[in-house]
Amino acid sequence: MDIEELQTFVEVADAGGVSPAALRLGVAKSIVSRRLARLEAELGIQLLVRSTRATALTEAGITFRDYAARVCAEIDIAKETILPAGDLRGRLRVAAPLTFGPTHFAPVIAEMAQRHPQLHIQTSYSDRFVDLIAEGFDCAIRVGYLQDSNLIARRIGPIYGKLVASPGYIKAHGSPETPDELAAHSALMQGTETWQFKDGDKIITARPQGRFQADNGTALVAAATAGLGIAYLPDCLTYEHVNSGALVPIMTRYPPPPAAAYVVRPSGQHPARKIRALTELLIEYFDQSPHFARTVPVTVAA
Repeated sequence: MDIEELQTFVEVADAGGVSPAALRLGVAKSIVSRRLARLEAELGIQLLVRSTRATALTEAGITFRDYAARVCAEIDIAKETILPAGDLRGRLRVAAPLTFGPTHFAPVIAEMAQRHPQLHIQTSYSDRFVDLIAEGFDCAIRVGYLQDSNLIARRIGPIYGKLVASPGYIKAHGSPETPDELAAHSALMQGTETWQFKDGDKIITARPQGRFQADNGTALVAAATAGLGIAYLPDCLTYEHVNSGALVPIMTRYPPPPAAAYVVRPSGQHPARKIRALTELLIEYFDQSPHFARTVPVTVAA
């Protein structure tokens, strides 16, 4: 029984169809179909019911999928075990945030590809919540305050942030001094989130209101510099604008508690060397990058 056929079947089962599985695997749909046909012929049983609109598992396919997934996982572990130290190969699918992912995480992922020329890396950048198992990702880089889930998370570094507004907004509307005063201001938000601030050892929660929302931090930076309101943003997105004076830190007596960045992966799986290698590389990047330091360097104009 060919391992590629088993891996292809698992991908089709998890992706819900031949086309999305082919996209995940980086091969033509015809190749996926041929592999499935050979596997079903060898087993002498139908695993999938295919139509023009959808692909569904038969009862036998549901049972066989779990065994096939375990076999594929064990073979991946065995391959990693016998490889020379530091040598990685195969495929790594990573989900990363669109907000500062291409600018800050993409160079690290590119460095990993440079170090491991036999490793095939596929990265998807999006600020939406990605279902790692359903969409076939090995791991994801997530930023913020991690919610409870059945995923295994490894913290790779802190994310510091602050409230900012443009000089024009402050001139027109003033600057809030306390969290209570935020209610009188227009907030720039990603949704209906709450904002948290530190008052000594105490955490204060505020529920901001505003007419401008975006699901991307870079878009909120643009709105803040345009004077549309107050934004709660990570320093790595705003440091250049603070340096230039386009944005001004406000309410500095009440700093937000630091968030963090994590590498998360599905539970119940062996932590593959390729995921561990990416995690360590990201930790190294966070340790060395001034963009994620507690105090981002600010250039003071002469």
